[in-house]
Amino acid sequence: MMRRRQKRDDQEAAEINLTPMLDVIFIMLIFFIVTTSFIKETGIEINRPVAATAQHMEHGNIMIAVSTAGAVWIDGRQVDILALRANVERLRAESPESAVIIQADEAANIGVLVQVMDQVRLAGVLNMAIAAGKP
Repeated sequence: MMRRRQKRDDQEAAEINLTPMLDVIFIMLIFFIVTTSFIKETGIEINRPVAATAQHMEHGNIMIAVSTAGAVWIDGRQVDILALRANVERLRAESPESAVIIQADEAANIGVLVQVMDQVRLAGVLNMAIAAGKP
């Protein structure tokens, strides 16, 4: 009888309690999720024109990109120029104080850029900027 009890005590002592380790891992996971910064991207690479008066904007913005081929990108997907107004209105409803930043490639057609600006204004956004790089 004594041997059985001693064997059980040895088995119980040999077990490792994983609960504190899992707690630490979950706390670290939550910490990394909360401290991660999310960067809004338009979906394509743009060669921005250079401007000496370019300024950095900190707050959340609606990003629109115009490629050299005249394609318009918003939220990582290509949209038709006529659907841009509805997309901007939807994003503006989610964050009313955000500005629209248009990232147009250096070689983009200026006519497409003007159409994009027109659709943004028709969506009710007056706070709009064109992205440029610093020299």
